[in-house]
Amino acid sequence: MSTQERSRKKPLTRAMRSDGEPLGIKEYEMSGGYEGLGKALRDMSPHDVIEEVTASNLRGRGGAGFPTGMKWSAVPPDDGSAPHRYVISNSDEMEPGAFKDRILMEGNPHQLVEGLIIAGYATQSDRGYIFLRWAYGRSAQRLKRAIEEAYGAGYLGHNILNSGYSLDIYLHISAGRYICGEETALLNSIEGKRAIPRGRPPFPQVCGLWGRPAVVNNAETLSNVPHIIRNGADWYRALSLSADGGTKMYAVSGKVKNPGAWELPMGITMRELLYDHAGGIKEGLKLKGIIPGGASTDFLLEEHLDTAMDYDSVQKAGSRLGTGTMIILDDKTCPVGMVHNLERFFSRESCGWCTPCREGLPWVEKMLRAIENGQGHHEDIEILEEHTRLLRPGNTFCVHAPGAMEPLQSALKFFRADFEQHIEEGRCPYK
Repeated sequence: MSTQERSRKKPLTRAMRSDGEPLGIKEYEMSGGYEGLGKALRDMSPHDVIEEVTASNLRGRGGAGFPTGMKWSAVPPDDGSAPHRYVISNSDEMEPGAFKDRILMEGNPHQLVEGLIIAGYATQSDRGYIFLRWAYGRSAQRLKRAIEEAYGAGYLGHNILNSGYSLDIYLHISAGRYICGEETALLNSIEGKRAIPRGRPPFPQVCGLWGRPAVVNNAETLSNVPHIIRNGADWYRALSLSADGGTKMYAVSGKVKNPGAWELPMGITMRELLYDHAGGIKEGLKLKGIIPGGASTDFLLEEHLDTAMDYDSVQKAGSRLGTGTMIILDDKTCPVGMVHNLERFFSRESCGWCTPCREGLPWVEKMLRAIENGQGHHEDIEILEEHTRLLRPGNTFCVHAPGAMEPLQSALKFFRADFEQHIEEGRCPYK
């Protein structure tokens, strides 16, 4: 396989510089940048763009895995009644264990900008926002420069490439909180309101930002769009090992020999990701559990290592692909302490809008803290299990609390003996 062929199999990262500096607009153009935008504006209608993205089987990379083309197609036709329509990059990456979007935005910010412009054209939006996590200062600097360069080259602003299509993009720095990553809470935050989720329907594609049609996509999702339009849906599907199209930014953290992130074909196995790319568990340790898709997904075990890392396969195994960022639990790390750390985060990040989440998550965190400190009781385990049922979808206003319950419910299932040992010995046996 030639170097060019290999690079085409990693469209998101192939052009990134080895020194960590971002691609400027000239370097990005030399790598094929903005060719997808030119093709879309020159040869395709907005409907054609949506059809191509739909045919590519691109699914949202933010965690839910919703088909991107289907989301775009839900935007009503532009009849001129709405003064503005919006397209938004959700770059508020705050899921513990996730850092894939930061790599893309810091290494190739123009890729996200181009993807957002194409998405704007497809949905006939005239305003775009990049909603960025407040802590991503380097990403903010590089995205700001990329936006300025895109304006200077005629890729943004009025009458882009003499096509008659116009779009302005604004970089919006989030004020913080994990809940801002939920798309309707994100919309409220941009509007200057309290960042709480909205009831649905109406859905954002119909009534979103300031009551106008708005589409929200994850940063990695949008970064795929230029390559799909430039190379075609068939090419993009062929990159994958599963029915889900394309490549994926996978990552591994924990006590492994080579923690990091890699762009790999969608559908590689957990075993390949852990051992071929992350180097396996560190010497002297054994694998105890895996959180496959970020902190709000269920634990899986060593017996699941041959599961393909795609949306349907991970779900069948009993968890979710989520962000595709694996967190490894080894046999020398306390599972109770690990889950307590996660629940402390989710408890702190609750928006407080609904009672089950506002009151339930702090109660869960308090009980786990007591068990970890050797002050728990056997009935505490039953109460924790009850919370995993009471905080399921349908009992809370959004999926924040249900997501928080996923690592807890699976830890109680797979590592119950560790919880009981803490209680019986009155201490954490891992310390």
